[in-house]
Amino acid sequence: MATDYDAPRKNEEDLSEDSIEELKARRSEKSSPTVDEDEAEVAEGFELPGADLSGEELSVRVLPRQADEFTCAKCFLVHHRSQLAYEDGGQLVCSECAA
Repeated sequence: MATDYDAPRKNEEDLSEDSIEELKARRSEKSSPTVDEDEAEVAEGFELPGADLSGEELSVRVLPRQADEFTCAKCFLVHHRSQLAYEDGGQLVCSECAA
């Protein structure tokens, strides 16, 4: 709901003059849902932490390390050569681990 910032503010006297029915009507307008959704359909998309995923199969295509990449000796992640900070005795270290 848009707010009219140019409207005059209500003071305590104006607020006390509002009827209970008027306040209830305002509250019901704000709390009424605008979209009806089926709870079962919405719940199907959520995964709970600790859920049993033993029946699930994950298929990911794994690419081998490319010629312009290296494996960091500290974090064991594959990085591009541009992230190489230094080489220590043949072991390559990325700029994140060197910081």
